[in-house]
Amino acid sequence: MSFGDPNNPYGPPQGQQGQQHGQQHGEQPNYGYPQQQPQGGQPGYGYPAAPPVQPYGGGYAPAPAVMPGTVKAARVMLFVLGACQVIGGVLMIAASSWFADYIEDEVNSDPTISAQDADTVTSIGAGLMIGVGVIFLAFAFWAIFTGVKFATGRGGPRVSAIIYGSVVTLVSVINLLGANIFALISLVLGILIIVFCANKNGSYWFNRPQY
Repeated sequence: MSFGDPNNPYGPPQGQQGQQHGQQHGEQPNYGYPQQQPQGGQPGYGYPAAPPVQPYGGGYAPAPAVMPGTVKAARVMLFVLGACQVIGGVLMIAASSWFADYIEDEVNSDPTISAQDADTVTSIGAGLMIGVGVIFLAFAFWAIFTGVKFATGRGGPRVSAIIYGSVVTLVSVINLLGANIFALISLVLGILIIVFCANKNGSYWFNRPQY
C-alpha cells in the first residue's frame, strides 16, 4: 500500500502530497504557481482591489447649459442700444452750454425780451439738455446692466429686458411719428429683444436649473 499510488483511497490528496514532497525538499508551497484569489471577493496577493462601481450617472456633474443664439443676440442688442445711448447722453450734456449760448443770442436779438427773461429761457434750455442727457445715460445703464446679468441671472434680467425693449419700441414709434427715420433701427431692435427673451429659448435659458 503506497501513499504514492494515485489510486490509493487511503493516501493523502494529490495536492497535499505535492506540498509534503515540496516541503521535504525545502521548497515553498505552490512554488512556481501564482496564488489564486481567495473566495469572498477579497483581493489576493498581487491582485489590486477593483474600484467600486458607480451607479448610472453617479459621480458626474451635469453639463452646464449653453446660452441659445437668440438670447445671445438679444444680449448684443442691449449692449448696442446701451452704447448708443451713452454716446447720445454724453453729447447732450456736453452740448448744453453751446445750446444755452445759442438760445441766449436768439433771445437777446429780440428787443421786447428783457435780460432777466433771456437768462431764464437760457437756463431752462440748458437744463432740459442736461436732463435729457441724464435720462439717456440712465437708459444706457439699464440696458448694459441687464445684458451683463444675462449670464448668471434668472427671471429678473429676462423681465427687465422685456420691459426695456417695450419702452424702446414705444419711444421709437413716437419718434417715427415725428418723422425721425433713424428711430426705425431702435424700433426693430426693441421688438427683437422682446421676442428673443419671451420665446421658448429665452424660457429655457432663464428658467434653467442652477447647480
